[in-house]
Amino acid sequence: MFAAEARFHAVPGGGAEIAEGADGAAAGATLWAPPGAWKPSAVQSLRMMPRLMLALGRRSRIGQEVSEALDAAHPGEPHWYLSAIGTASAARGGGYGAALLRSRLDRCDATGVPAYLESSKESNIGYYERFGFDVTGEIVVPGGGPTLWAMWRTPR
Repeated sequence: MFAAEARFHAVPGGGAEIAEGADGAAAGATLWAPPGAWKPSAVQSLRMMPRLMLALGRRSRIGQEVSEALDAAHPGEPHWYLSAIGTASAARGGGYGAALLRSRLDRCDATGVPAYLESSKESNIGYYERFGFDVTGEIVVPGGGPTLWAMWRTPR
């Protein structure tokens, strides 16, 4: 799923960043969508569809419901959208996630553009708050899905 998003949306939009570990392997990555293009175009969606269907399998309907809930809550103001962030297990705690966030947020500040994300874990809210994000609402996924926290960061 993340590979499809990266290949067909984040990379073409200039929003994929990778942190390299001391051993030269990827230690972490972020997928960002640029202002005005947080939602994949119709062409990008069509290109992603086969890979998303393969990744989600029987859960495709649930994936669609999650997508619709996120779309409905998404802010209309132009912003950089952090759709995914992750680090390799061996690299956790090494500061790679923070470096990746600072990299894009520094650009947001320099250009006066806000940033937005949805935290899938309540325990991560404090982490994102340290970077200037504020919770703006809760997104409850229909059908007993998880609660996500919408977070917005005004440029500094």
